[in-house]
Amino acid sequence: MTTLTQAPETPAARETPARRRRRVDRLPYLLLLPCLAIIGVLLLWPLGQVVAMSFFRLDNVRQLRGDRDWPWVGLGNYAEILGDPFFRTVLRNTVLFAAANVVLTMILGTLVGLLLNRLGRRMATFVASCVMLAWATPALTGTIVWKWLFDDTSGLVTWLFNALPDGLSNALFGRADWTGYGWFNSPLMFFSILTLVVVWHSFPFIAVSVLAGLKSVPSELHEAARVDGAGPWKVFWKITFPLLRPVFGILVVLSTIWDFKVFTQQFVLAGGTQDRPTFMLSIYSYAEAFSPPPKYGLGAAIAVILTLILLVVTGLYVRMVLKQEEDA
Repeated sequence: MTTLTQAPETPAARETPARRRRRVDRLPYLLLLPCLAIIGVLLLWPLGQVVAMSFFRLDNVRQLRGDRDWPWVGLGNYAEILGDPFFRTVLRNTVLFAAANVVLTMILGTLVGLLLNRLGRRMATFVASCVMLAWATPALTGTIVWKWLFDDTSGLVTWLFNALPDGLSNALFGRADWTGYGWFNSPLMFFSILTLVVVWHSFPFIAVSVLAGLKSVPSELHEAARVDGAGPWKVFWKITFPLLRPVFGILVVLSTIWDFKVFTQQFVLAGGTQDRPTFMLSIYSYAEAFSPPPKYGLGAAIAVILTLILLVVTGLYVRMVLKQEEDA
């Protein structure tokens, strides 16, 4: 007579279903830990340093190199910035510039996206490749090209205006000779050119994103609307826009963040930090921190205020999205 011996129970066999589920639920977080660690080192640590600097008076580079004897001022830097009338001017410039650029970028990008969706495959690929050249061009390189275009002596724009008939140029603009004209001297003209540069560099991303969203919209809906007699404008507002509302929401938030943080284009076009009437928050923070005499604490405080504004914008968007999901 043989005796059957029971195999020893393994730890995996003794694991309960509830414990197994908990172990599986923790797996995604464990896989994210390396990425979170990298983000913490590259983003959160510098951000924490900037926040800490905003509570001290730092006016010497030696203090940043290792001298930890920083004079504590608490909210003094914030009080000085918020109480400065020039800060309100800078904030107004930033808000108006960002609002105008977001609207123009969204309109132009959406129109180009709709155009790409109507073109044939080969032509759409060619046009999209040409459009993406603007997105692929580094901001510094593209801005230098635009600054050359508006050069007051040899720029293409100056040449084109000089090519106009003198009578027409005098009737429209009040001058016939454009050589030596300072395109960047007046704030209105400067912001107009800066808007042109930023929109040119930003709209390709909007166009490609809108095109990707349009590919997910069932073509039967558009065909049914056209059969019912709806025109292109009505088709867009009644079908396309409601279905792509989340895409447009994300693009608006991203464009707002990018346009609030414009620095490279303004710095290059203005030739530094001398043109204070055209300051926006990013270059204002840089100028306060690094222009002699340096005020690193004030610059850090302005950077924190800019970050808080962008967090508020992002928070409002997230709240809007959650509310739409609840209503749905």
